[in-house]
Amino acid sequence: MKKALIINGSPHKNGPTAKILSMIADMLSQTHKTEQVHAYDLQIKPCIGCFKCRPDKSCMLPQDDGQRTGKKITESDLLVVGSPTYWGNITAPLKSVFDRNVMTFEDFSGGTPKPKMTGKKAFIAVTSGSGVKQYKKISQSYGAVQAIKTVLQSAGYEVVGVVNMYSSWDFDTYKNRVESRIKKIFKRRKELLS
Repeated sequence: MKKALIINGSPHKNGPTAKILSMIADMLSQTHKTEQVHAYDLQIKPCIGCFKCRPDKSCMLPQDDGQRTGKKITESDLLVVGSPTYWGNITAPLKSVFDRNVMTFEDFSGGTPKPKMTGKKAFIAVTSGSGVKQYKKISQSYGAVQAIKTVLQSAGYEVVGVVNMYSSWDFDTYKNRVESRIKKIFKRRKELLS
């Protein structure tokens, strides 16, 4: 059975982002062994920009949840990343997961970074309190989508789906629309369910 790692970048384990990630996990449960990681629960020291990871191929900071999460990322076939939108970007704990895993995602042995996750797939879920007329702006949730895509595409992932929910404070009103979007993605990308 394939493995799917779901990273919840939200401080809320039952908020809109978590609910969308649960919908995705439910759809994957028939074909993937899923594990969920909550970024806000992780004990991760921030990256200090020392660049030692590049020649050494591993982070020189003491072992913490940064390296442990990197191992889970490496072992997964599918990576699902969710975040609420904070100032047009992702949350700080999710950014720390990404920052501490540069060597998980890229190989710098030849000087130029090369992706290490080529052939793997990823799914993005972003929520925003912005309304329908504003959420797609780069200063709103589109900025968070782009921040996650930058990391995933640099790593070589094929992003197979994006759910970008607006007015997340009114989740129940838009729940069916979000669920329908997820089902359409899974129907179109049949390999997610095989």
